[in-house]
Amino acid sequence: QYKFRDLTIEELKNVNKTYPNFTFSMNTYTFKDGSQKDLLNFSGTVPVKYGNSYNIPIRLWILDSHPFAPPICFLKPTANMGISVGKHVDAHGRIYLPYLQNWSHPKSTVIGLIKEMIAKFEEELPLYSLSSSDAARQSELLAYIAKITEGETDMKPKSKIGGGKNEGCFNKITVVGAGDLGIACVLALAAKGPAEKVVLLDISEGAAKGGTMDLEIFALPNVEISKDFAASADSKVVILTVNSLGDAQTYLDVIQSNVDLFRGIIPAISHYSQNTVLLVASHPVEVMTYVSWKLSAFPKSRVIGVGANLDTERFQYILANLLKAEVLAKDAWIIGEHGEDKVPSWTSCNLVANQTEATAARNSREMVANRAMEVLKGKGQRSWSVGLSVADLTDSILKDKRKVHSVATLAKGCCGINSEVFLSLPCVLGAAGVIEMVKLEENPLVQEKLQSSAGSIHDLQQQLKL
Repeated sequence: QYKFRDLTIEELKNVNKTYPNFTFSMNTYTFKDGSQKDLLNFSGTVPVKYGNSYNIPIRLWILDSHPFAPPICFLKPTANMGISVGKHVDAHGRIYLPYLQNWSHPKSTVIGLIKEMIAKFEEELPLYSLSSSDAARQSELLAYIAKITEGETDMKPKSKIGGGKNEGCFNKITVVGAGDLGIACVLALAAKGPAEKVVLLDISEGAAKGGTMDLEIFALPNVEISKDFAASADSKVVILTVNSLGDAQTYLDVIQSNVDLFRGIIPAISHYSQNTVLLVASHPVEVMTYVSWKLSAFPKSRVIGVGANLDTERFQYILANLLKAEVLAKDAWIIGEHGEDKVPSWTSCNLVANQTEATAARNSREMVANRAMEVLKGKGQRSWSVGLSVADLTDSILKDKRKVHSVATLAKGCCGINSEVFLSLPCVLGAAGVIEMVKLEENPLVQEKLQSSAGSIHDLQQQLKL
């Protein structure tokens, strides 16, 4: 069934000469769409020096169009090994490398691929040793993702791992990603204090190490730093701050790199915390919230993007305090797409009774709003400011405040939008996530802008490989 059988056999002979410990077999591989094929594959260990010498277990699947298509690569951790999710490895052990993305026969070979794999693993070790108690959990997790590592990535969790004793009575938050934004979120959450425990899930070995080291040195109370997804078990809110640092060249490549990263994170998170609210702060927030919703299979109410919450809070503050339009500020919102295409809108249409006066009042309101938007343009979104916004949203969810925030939510059915896209809209937030969407004032121009944003986001989503 291999189209280029002689070329494939010749290359695998070379692999066997270089790595005689590899064992070859023919097994059934299940693709994302559920289709299956019997494929050649080989398993073994590759030597990696990371201070000490390690033998990293891997498994490579050879597609039937080889050598014109790259292998599909996985780590094969034992029960006492944990996966260090990072730049080149997801939580299921799937391996992603520039060599695979740029695969081109005859320049690319399996031997060359393994050499790059070793080089990348020496920069960022993909596995770590587990304690005996963690190893027991790992065994259960490995059983859960067994089919995923065979190529199935659309599985739904069937059972929960981790102690469920605190479920329903223990306010625990997990922040995924120990970059600047992740650490800013931890500090803001610690300051606001909505949770009894905050877990910072550090999924990289690279640049983030310095920040987590400082957190460990100064030991914030109730903050735990971990590299194990099991530490996130039974979180009420999981905050996603990670962004891929890959070598992507185009904007679509950057987003696809983020999608690939989330493919390894979301199933593991939703497995350990089946009733959590996912709060997405990764970029681009609308697309990554959609990706999180699809990968988690959670109801739309429990997958929320931070969206325009920060811009709305600033907008209302500028109106009330700088422009002295406190009455307008209460009903003012920034909605739509995060960034340059955001739109000011209102939830109150009861300006005045007389139509002529209503038109004048609306024009006056729009003039004030335009001035506020000009002031807003000069305000950047640094990590600490986004962290404060995230803490504000988390506080509303954990304390079931039923406060209205402008957050990215599924916009299908609103403002004439028929596609599955997430846009920022005023929503009531509580313990279950989005409780209801607040009705906006009807404005054809606003609806046109929202529909335009929805169209461009949907077109982008269609080009992604989930």
